[in-house]
Amino acid sequence: LTPGVLNPDVRQETIGTTICRHGWTASIRPPTSYTTPLKVRQMAEYGVGGQPSAYQEDHLISLELGGDPRDPRNLWPEPYPRAAAVDRIENELNARVCAGELSLAAAQHEESRLKHEDG
Repeated sequence: LTPGVLNPDVRQETIGTTICRHGWTASIRPPTSYTTPLKVRQMAEYGVGGQPSAYQEDHLISLELGGDPRDPRNLWPEPYPRAAAVDRIENELNARVCAGELSLAAAQHEESRLKHEDG
């Protein structure tokens, strides 16, 4: 249900002014007034139960790796505590991209694979 969508502003040649710039992801992160109703709707679409507070409306391709901030095809209800563990992995991949150890495309592919295979 969530294929992932990329932010067209983030490309390998723009990482220095986007994902590798301190504070950039906060500047594009959608407000909870947008993500909370989307999370509730998507919980029903995904057929998951429980309280919305047990889920984080997460980006399949994270903002740290150039995912689209608002496209519903890039957002999905990820259960806690898995969401917190994945946040650490996203930050590690971002650090590797910004250090020049991994290409942006390779990091995006790894993140998508991880989330599709391991939820």
